[in-house]
Amino acid sequence: MSNTLYYQPMQEIEAYGFPQFQTLDYQLCYSNSSHGKTSLLNYATLDSSPSNGFYTVFNSPTFTFSPGGSPTSQQESHSDKNYGSPISVSCVSDDVNEFRHKLRELESVMLGPDSDILENYESVLQGDIDIASADLDSWRQIMESVPRRRDLKQVLVACAKSISENDAFTAQRWIAELRQMVSVSGEPIERLGAYVLEGLIARLTSSGGSGGLKWKEPASSDLLSYMHILYEVCPYFKFGYMSANGAIAEAMKDENRVHIIDFQIGQGSQWVTLIQAFAARPGGPPHIRITGIDDPESAYARGGGLNIVGQKLSKLAKSFKVPFEFHCGGISATKVQVENLGIRAGEAVAANFAFVLHRMPDESVSTRNDRDCLLRLVKSLSPKVVTLVEQESNTNTAAFLPRFTEALDYYAAMFESIDVTLPRAHKERINVEQHCLARDVVNVIACEGSERVERHEVLGKWKSRFRMAGFTPYPLSSLVNATIKRLLESYSDKYRLVERDGALYLGWMNRDLVASCAWK
Repeated sequence: MSNTLYYQPMQEIEAYGFPQFQTLDYQLCYSNSSHGKTSLLNYATLDSSPSNGFYTVFNSPTFTFSPGGSPTSQQESHSDKNYGSPISVSCVSDDVNEFRHKLRELESVMLGPDSDILENYESVLQGDIDIASADLDSWRQIMESVPRRRDLKQVLVACAKSISENDAFTAQRWIAELRQMVSVSGEPIERLGAYVLEGLIARLTSSGGSGGLKWKEPASSDLLSYMHILYEVCPYFKFGYMSANGAIAEAMKDENRVHIIDFQIGQGSQWVTLIQAFAARPGGPPHIRITGIDDPESAYARGGGLNIVGQKLSKLAKSFKVPFEFHCGGISATKVQVENLGIRAGEAVAANFAFVLHRMPDESVSTRNDRDCLLRLVKSLSPKVVTLVEQESNTNTAAFLPRFTEALDYYAAMFESIDVTLPRAHKERINVEQHCLARDVVNVIACEGSERVERHEVLGKWKSRFRMAGFTPYPLSSLVNATIKRLLESYSDKYRLVERDGALYLGWMNRDLVASCAWK
């Protein structure tokens, strides 16, 4: 590979119906260098100029970034006459009073009295005056021992400790204290605290798996809108997609027929840049076939089926003169069998696990161990490369209290990073945090057994699983690493990229958040 790496504006893709956030992704692309060798080119759009062709498919303000990293908001018109002509708007709601009313309404729902789910505990306490009096004396002693200016994290941990010890009375008193300390519109830890509190209440009342959340599920289109805002303001997804695509592009540089199996394809956003990269490959692009796996019952369903994703990718590939096929795999990754993958002789296989394996049950949940079963199945395909991107957190088999403190530390870093690039007054910020992150937070805290689907593992444990399945490490490209570093510079100097033991870690200050590696 050549050591030449540079930026070039990415071609517009709005005509293919992909979500607007695609234009912020980085494109890894092949080209002939002056020495006749293969080089990686980086395509990126990181400024807010209207000429960049930013088009959104949702009615919500979107963010782009100037080279200095400052976010700018823009609202696109959806009429045929004005399509593609961004109109600048404020991040703050046009109707400030309405915005404040919605805030009060949400906090009232979340932080109001839980008479419906805590009445059992209250009735027990009211039924035995002597016990209640003794507990009150104990509670007074606890409160007197706590500093007057209490640290929110300390109180959250104290509440979790009470719940872990089955001390419902003390836990309820901590909950009463926490209601006065958290806010969905406050500092990062106060906002996270509001959702952590929901998780604690759901765990205390055993409602985590069936109605622990007090807010309604958003419509599919709204959820995708919130997801693309999160995609734009934080580099987590871009980091994962860029590193995985770099490994696939490198592994397949000499292949004529490529079969990519994506075990959670979602909107197919990851593959836009890779198709463009293969289009510029010296000697012409390979024939690409993508098998998209996605549970049709998933909350992130694109509202029309995998065939729509296939049509958009096919149209894009055709415009770049890339031979392309799409194979629909409308099935949960836990149920995938070889016959669902349409394997063909003569194709080089790449398997992609981006933010999906942690949601699969392992040996701690079921004797079937879907997590390791799927890895062994993929290994049986003799893949050229397998990419893994996961959150760097240890919440799988840990007991409740250490799991709670780990989740609190992890998501505190994530909420702090959001605060840097998404203005506090942005009217969709609460929706982004509530619908894209809070549900995971509550699931980690409130649920056990099969109801707990958020089961993250640190990369060291993933490496053990891959090695047991027969895989060996595949090195990531140093050119991709350099490109990612440039990406992070456009966000905040508090993001950091560390290469360690053949893997890449994206971190916020001193906390690793996402890890990426490749295998063969």
